[in-house]
Formats: sequence, C-alpha cells, structure tokens
Amino acid sequence: TMPRSPVPFLLLLLLLPPLAVGLGLHGAGGRRPECGPCGPERCPAPARCPAPWMSALDECSCCARCLGAEGASCGGRAGARCGSGLVVREGTGLCVCAQRGVVCGSDGRSYPSVCALRVRARHGPHAHLGHLHKVRDGPCEFAPVVIIPPQSVHNVTGAQVYLSCEVRAVPAPVITWRKVTQSPEGTQVLEELPGDHVNIAVQVRGGPSDHETTTWIIINPLRKEDEGVYQCHSANTVGEAQSHGTVTITELTHVVSLSPGPALVA
Repeated sequence: TMPRSPVPFLLLLLLLPPLAVGLGLHGAGGRRPECGPCGPERCPAPARCPAPWMSALDECSCCARCLGAEGASCGGRAGARCGSGLVVREGTGLCVCAQRGVVCGSDGRSYPSVCALRVRARHGPHAHLGHLHKVRDGPCEFAPVVIIPPQSVHNVTGAQVYLSCEVRAVPAPVITWRKVTQSPEGTQVLEELPGDHVNIAVQVRGGPSDHETTTWIIINPLRKEDEGVYQCHSANTVGEAQSHGTVTITELTHVVSLSPGPALVA
C-alpha cells in the first residue's frame, strides 16, 4: 500500500493555536486571563439595586454589581458602569441607549428607546420572560384623540373669529372642517370648508408636541349666514375622532347721523 501523506496532519497542527484563541480557551471556564480565579467570598456584599438600575456580574463574571440605566452617570463613587445595551455619551458621562429612537412595545405603549422598554419589562408589574417586547421601530399607532376641542364663540357681523382644534394621533391624521346644517327635509348635512366661502380660510400645522396637529378655521368678515355649528373631523388608518364648536352672531346695528335732523337707525 502507498504511505499516508503527512500533509493533513501538519495542517491540523498549524490550525490548532488560532482555533484555541478564537474559541477563548484561556483555561477552565473560558475566563479572561487578567481576571484571575474568582473568589466569591472576596466580593463586596451585593447591594440592592434601586429601579431602574439592575444587578449583573462584573467584567470578570464573578461579583454582582449595579449597572447604570439610561440617564445614570457612569463611574462615580460606586464605580458604576452602564448596563447592557447602553454606551457612555462623550462629554456628559451619562449612560445612553446604543440603539436610538422611539419603539413600540407589545403593551401598545411607545418608549423613548428599546433600553427603556427593557427596563419596563424587567421592573414592571407582573414581569415574566417575554411578557413585554418590541413590536416595531417607531411609535405605536393609535386613532386620533382631540386634545383641545373648538371653543364656541360669539361676535358681531363684520368681525374676525376663529376656531382651533388640537389632535394627537399616529400616523398623522387628515383633519377637515365641516359646517353642520339642516336640509329642507330635516336631515343633517356636512358642508366641507372652505368650499366656495371667500371669507373662510383653513390652516393646519404640526405641534405643539410630538404626534400632535393643530388646525384653525378663520372667518373674516363674519356674516350672519356664517352662524352655526362647526365640526373638526380627524381620521387616520386606525380610526377617527371629531369635536364641535358653535359660532353665534349678533347683527351690528349702524347708527347714521344726518345733521341737522334726527339720527336714523340702519
């Protein structure tokens, strides 16, 4: 028979050292060589970590210590370090989430970061594995909610009046103004504004807070036929909401004085 080639055996010998390093084979238990043997009896008494701080093993996987949550200072008297998923923000020394951005939790609530969600999952009521998790990036979707409804106004003809409405929703809603009238048959009719009314304007802008939209309807000059009920209607892919305000008008009486005779009322 032909002698077996020694090449495969030599290749195996050459590969063993890098494999050992790559697998972290630094002795029993795979511990870091600079840590030395773990002596739990030499560890300081484990402190009770106040929420939202958390308890975890140190860098040598030996002694328990408290880890800083978002907004906590890294270092200090206790030598605190940031918890899992957190990094130190340069210039401030504060722990911040490595993954920035709002997230939606499985409880239907929006969290400023995935780290905040994890803290809630760990310290929230009835906490258990997997009870709270990230559903998606970005805030949770919800139907429009009217934060500030239109306030009814009373003025005279010729004046300028406005009604405003603030709505909170995700995704951003489509907001329309409608005037509520009655048909000759007595049924309710919704007239979308401004329509053909040259004295009516509608404005919309984002804010004042996140996920809020503010809208106004301005009537100038005010006419007697503008009296009535005005509806602020908002809708998105999740749902809709509406609120009403009333405009009441008093016709202005003009006094015309014709000298030298008596005054005439128009």
